[in-house]
Amino acid sequence: MIGHRSPEFVELYQSIQPDLQKLLYTEDPVFISTSSAWGVMEGSLRNVVKKGVLNCMSGAFSDKWFDVSKRCGKHAKPLQKEWGVAIKPEDIRRELSTGEFDAITLIHNETSTGTMNPLEEIMEVLKEFPDVISIVDTVSSFTVLPIKKDELGVDVILTGSQKALALPPGMALLSVSERALDRAKELDDRGYYFDFHEFKKNHDKGMTPSTPVISHIYALKQQVAQINAEGLENRYQRHRHLNGIVHEWLNEKGLKLFAEEGYASVSLSCVANDGSLNIPAMNTYLRENCNAQMDQGYGKIKGKTFRINNMGNETEESIREYLGMLDRAIEATGNL
Repeated sequence: MIGHRSPEFVELYQSIQPDLQKLLYTEDPVFISTSSAWGVMEGSLRNVVKKGVLNCMSGAFSDKWFDVSKRCGKHAKPLQKEWGVAIKPEDIRRELSTGEFDAITLIHNETSTGTMNPLEEIMEVLKEFPDVISIVDTVSSFTVLPIKKDELGVDVILTGSQKALALPPGMALLSVSERALDRAKELDDRGYYFDFHEFKKNHDKGMTPSTPVISHIYALKQQVAQINAEGLENRYQRHRHLNGIVHEWLNEKGLKLFAEEGYASVSLSCVANDGSLNIPAMNTYLRENCNAQMDQGYGKIKGKTFRINNMGNETEESIREYLGMLDRAIEATGNL
């Protein structure tokens, strides 16, 4: 452990910046927050929402944005879709055309439903509304596929440590555009802990505003080194390949994805349970016989779905081993 105001920490913090900027395809600073991603999500609302925020909602985590927006005292409106249905560019254009909003929240990959929203097409629409600040959650898509922040024009992009980065939870990353920093100057109730300008002021000195989770930053540096060793394009291809293996297995079993066709996640597969699977019994079998467990769905679709992750450090060997365990669990519980 080192002091977080020490020259050693400044060296650690600054050494990782070029790689983080490369991963986010940005020239803007990448801030490190000692919090879950929800910390910087809430902070983003406090920093940029002046008039009103449009919350794009189609799953457990995107739905939560609306609740958080209201709790922050912001004027908010839901752009609500059924869970598993992607947010469409034309829906956003229609809502923003009212002039009611100066910010929008969007989850790129809705983890609860395995649905990936069409970020590139949506960002093209946002270019028609220059006063609207975009807040994009990439918690379960960051480093799974390229997300070119500056090219797309994303104002605030954020992620967490525990998904594709395959690190323990408790750390978040965010990168903020000059437009978003300028908006933050107009708000005097943005708080302290997640104040964009506190992040920027300390970043310029190679530090964080508050005591950082130094152990996580060391782990992040190591994980980024491994990503570089693998190569970004190889990493993206690996995620697509592993995702395809899972989809092949689902087809063999006659199972369907929960997500709207054409908008399935590359990070994970959310599988619709048509009643032919006893998911709790399968999970019990896995825990008792395979030293493993399975996701049993999230929120209101718990039991109606289950999810298979293929992001982070997963390999073809680990995915095939896990699918084999699921095969045995299905056979043992008399399903399908």
